Amino acid sequence: MISAELRARLLVAAVGIPVALLAVYQGGWFLGGLLALVAAISTREFYLITSAGGGLPLGWLGVPAAALLVLLAAHEPIFEVWGDRALAILLILGLLASLVVIFYRRIEESPLLSVVATVFGPLYTGGTLSFAVLLRHLPETQGTPSPPALEGTLLVLLPLLVTWAGDSAAYFIGRKLGRTRLAPRVSPGKTVEGGVAGLVAATAMGILAGLVLEDSATLPVSPVAGGVIGLILGVAGQLGDLTESLFKREAGVKDSGTLLPGHGGALDRFDALFFTIPLAYVLILLTGRL
Repeated sequence: MISAELRARLLVAAVGIPVALLAVYQGGWFLGGLLALVAAISTREFYLITSAGGGLPLGWLGVPAAALLVLLAAHEPIFEVWGDRALAILLILGLLASLVVIFYRRIEESPLLSVVATVFGPLYTGGTLSFAVLLRHLPETQGTPSPPALEGTLLVLLPLLVTWAGDSAAYFIGRKLGRTRLAPRVSPGKTVEGGVAGLVAATAMGILAGLVLEDSATLPVSPVAGGVIGLILGVAGQLGDLTESLFKREAGVKDSGTLLPGHGGALDRFDALFFTIPLAYVLILLTGRL
């Protein structure tokens, strides 16, 4: 018998996966626009969590900044160019947030927390999701003339599939066989057994990705390298999940939102990807240069 929660998860996946695949394949503004929307929603949810914990982040500044970070990556998907502009945006955001709290916030309203959260929100969401756009267009920026869209698509699918495999294995094995709590003070529902199953599944998915990417013309990834990448991303994904759980526990909330049935909010759904996508970009580049 399928539970109501699992049924809701499957429904969200049935709708979301085709949309995500189309956006990744198209790349550019299609992918950038979708991820900018996700970044904006996730930042707003992060600010709501922060507000529940006593902070007062400036959403009218931070939410557009998160979306802008992703859109800049879509405009010119070159890390060096995007990085300079992203740094400038975050610096300006920090200065503006400081200016606002100096003149319009009382000491009792946690001005330091407000400024830090205002800047960290866009970095945590839009800054990390920008790497999906950079990864999608990495074959082009590496100098390969007219690389097929499939190459960049497969590079983005690597962290997506590894994260999905690790998360799914941890969820199902943890519910069925989990006995030992992994981090009870942060997330009581996560178990060591589920975590180990997640790492095994992530490694296996990385190996499978390597079998597909080893003949890539621009950035080949061998099955061995894919397995190592999968293992590292598996660890990073679980850390990303636990990090968001820590934020919610401190604020005393169960879910970041109710946007996605069976998943909670956007922040709940993308928490692992905030860690795995940027790391995948770095690891794939290192693999190509070693």
